[in-house]
Amino acid sequence: MTTPTVDELRAGLPPAAAEAQFDALPAVGVDEIVGRWRGSEVPTGHPMDGLLEVSGWYGKQFDDPDHVHPLLFGRPGAFYAVNPKLIPMTLLDSVGPRLPKHRLPGSSFAFRALRTRRHRARLRAVEYRGTVSAAMVYDDLPIIDNFRRLNADALLGAMDLRDSPAPYFFLLERDGV
Repeated sequence: MTTPTVDELRAGLPPAAAEAQFDALPAVGVDEIVGRWRGSEVPTGHPMDGLLEVSGWYGKQFDDPDHVHPLLFGRPGAFYAVNPKLIPMTLLDSVGPRLPKHRLPGSSFAFRALRTRRHRARLRAVEYRGTVSAAMVYDDLPIIDNFRRLNADALLGAMDLRDSPAPYFFLLERDGV
């Protein structure tokens, strides 16, 4: 199986193809992903497709294995972390398919109210789908974001949300800002 480009993944894949692609990628070490990463979605028909884009999500920041900001919003020079515990995930999962596929007016303002300075996740090596690789474990939610190396500066992520029948896929690209 050939490794897809970031642009090919952003264009979307059927769910089974996304899972096969994820499974074919190599593991990544916890220490290899320290830093800030810009995120984007990999559409697969998952109920959450489109939610990150319309929310204004920027990406993730891994300060070290024990200090992670899982939801980073804003723009270079004005980033802020959001407390994921305050976001109603089950509600978002059910309304996702009905949201417009462009950024919602006021979304930045709404998420600013959920700001936190505290780190809300940790990085650990976790076995997922038969491979031990870096994973981000949320402190307060039943979610583990599992990562595989797409290339030296890009990761394919699979969000494993308890009781969700399929993973939600996303990309992280190392932030050069």
